[in-house]
Amino acid sequence: MTRYLANRWTVGVPVLALLALALSWGSELSTSWAVVLAVVLAGAVLAAVHHAEVIAHRVGEPFGSLVLAVAVTVIEVALIVSLMISGGDQTATLARDTVFAAVMITCNGIIGLSLLTGTLRRRTALFNAEGSGGALAAVATLSTLSLVLPTFTTSAQGPAFSPGQLGFAAVVSLALYGLFVLTQTVRHRDYFLPVPREGGEAGGEVEHAPTPSGRTALVSLGMLLVALVSVVGLAKVESPVIETAVRAAGLPHSVVGVVIALLVLLPETLAAVRAARRDHIQVSLNLSLGSAMASIGLTIPVIAVSSIWLEGPLVLGLGGTHMVLLGLTFVVTTLTVVPGRATLLQSGVHLVLFAAFLFLAISP
Repeated sequence: MTRYLANRWTVGVPVLALLALALSWGSELSTSWAVVLAVVLAGAVLAAVHHAEVIAHRVGEPFGSLVLAVAVTVIEVALIVSLMISGGDQTATLARDTVFAAVMITCNGIIGLSLLTGTLRRRTALFNAEGSGGALAAVATLSTLSLVLPTFTTSAQGPAFSPGQLGFAAVVSLALYGLFVLTQTVRHRDYFLPVPREGGEAGGEVEHAPTPSGRTALVSLGMLLVALVSVVGLAKVESPVIETAVRAAGLPHSVVGVVIALLVLLPETLAAVRAARRDHIQVSLNLSLGSAMASIGLTIPVIAVSSIWLEGPLVLGLGGTHMVLLGLTFVVTTLTVVPGRATLLQSGVHLVLFAAFLFLAISP
């Protein structure tokens, strides 16, 4: 079908991963089989990135970034809900841990790696402050309402919302996410397009590849969904192995949420870094902030509806250490985004914050 699908592995690996998921679903994994599934999962991640780039090239920015962010988040939400239904009280904090980890990974890990990649090549990374700043404001608002405010409510269940408060948080999360999508794709689409350099093409290097056909894009969309279902499903299958390893290492249970978020966000991380290598820093920011926005804006409403039949408490409020990290992240990201350009220093600051998050997750 065109050179976009010339690499047969990008079609074969997602199908293989889906078959491996079907064979391993509901069964206890041996060590060797868990390693095989991990390799297949990694291949599915790479295939997902390839198909996401095909779709992005066909529909253009910022629609390409939006497709990947929403697709990953929808399946991530399904994973969280399925784990909470089967896990009982032990998963009371899973939604909080996973969403918080997603925000820290996107706002520090992905942004830090993207800026590092971009500034090593061009010394200065350029992007649109209006679009990225608006997205960051929405992420900060949703994070505070969903993860910080529950700690200070008067709920008898501890750092959790009452049913009415949870319903309010769900409605405003969905409304604000919808407003963000409208702004990004319709009213102010130009704010989310790559910034041209002086004497150069918009967004850095010119895309020489021909635009894929509609048929090719549809095939890639189908393969993207297959790959993402496989990635998240294999992450769920591997979760008992992860939990066992976490317990054996004497680590906090919240590390499980961090590992799940890292696995689920791998496609976006790789896509953002590859965009930064082409000097498309704005695309990288669209992916990172869009993923953080989708993670909160879609997870909280679904969790609110699911809480009707979920047993046990639903803890959303962060502890003091995590609130400090979250607040510092938004201050630093604001200082990074507002000038519309960044240097190697900003990438280092974000990566240090990401390292601090990982270290404190392991050693709280």
